Amino acid sequence: MKSFDAFNGDADGLCALVQLRLADPRPSTIVTGVKRDIQLLDRVLVNGGDHVTVMDVSLDSNRSHLERILKDGASVDYFDHHFAGEIPADKALNAIIDPSAEICTSLLVDRRLGGTHSLWAIAGAFGDNLSKVATSLAKQRGLTTTATEQLRELGEALNYNAYGESVEDLRYSPADLFGLLLEARDPFAFIAAGPHFATLKEGLAQDVALARAVQPLAEYASAVACLLPDAAWARRVSGMFANELAFSHPLRAHAILTRHSSGGYTVSVRAPSSRPAGADTLCRRFPTGGGRTGAAGINRLPEDQLAPFLDALRQQYSEEPGTC
Repeated sequence: MKSFDAFNGDADGLCALVQLRLADPRPSTIVTGVKRDIQLLDRVLVNGGDHVTVMDVSLDSNRSHLERILKDGASVDYFDHHFAGEIPADKALNAIIDPSAEICTSLLVDRRLGGTHSLWAIAGAFGDNLSKVATSLAKQRGLTTTATEQLRELGEALNYNAYGESVEDLRYSPADLFGLLLEARDPFAFIAAGPHFATLKEGLAQDVALARAVQPLAEYASAVACLLPDAAWARRVSGMFANELAFSHPLRAHAILTRHSSGGYTVSVRAPSSRPAGADTLCRRFPTGGGRTGAAGINRLPEDQLAPFLDALRQQYSEEPGTC
């Protein structure tokens, strides 16, 4: 029997799987990639009796390959918080899915494990832009303000590392980073142990500084869109820059568009943090779009769809143009 661990390469996917493998160690074949590489199950080929664990990618986006895996006789544990659509009725599928706005995959795993590795869940929640939830859980666990801030920085650094057109854009491959986190066992040990955290933290600061200098592409009463250039730094920082803007301006929605090297745009959308809803609905109006209610994206927006997207953003969050 073989085991496969398929997970989104962002902070939430990483921290979710680290928790599970600390509680349930097992050798497995790792299947992961950049943040936008979400159709992971097309790379999982199973035989009868194999087991697949899936973390933090939409069931709806992987439906056909999930059905193939189940048909081929494998069992599946599926943890996720994105739009799922209809969940297959199969005894071999254990689906732990909750698309609520204030939940992420790391928190679902933490719930399942009874809080045995909550430090990772806190870091994952911070990385997934659920700061209020993460801070609340940190207080429940008796963490100091300093310790909580360290987990916030770690979560944000891990999430930053996942954004790119390919793994070559990233500071570390998600597969390698997972191994480093699992080896450390404790997030504070990872922070203190070596240069990896420092590299991520410094890289994030440098890339955000470049993004802050970019002028908005479009501004509406309750939404802003920014266009970043076709550059590795821009692809790396798009998600975290969107999170920063959402935190700084909680009444506004934000869309960060990054030029793709082969044409079109990659899009990150954050609903207003004061009312985190509608981001997934907006993005699913366009091919390759998806996500969750508070944060979503479009993997490839064609150039001729830029104007329709901006109009849809305006309609979703603000009917009248204005200034911000």
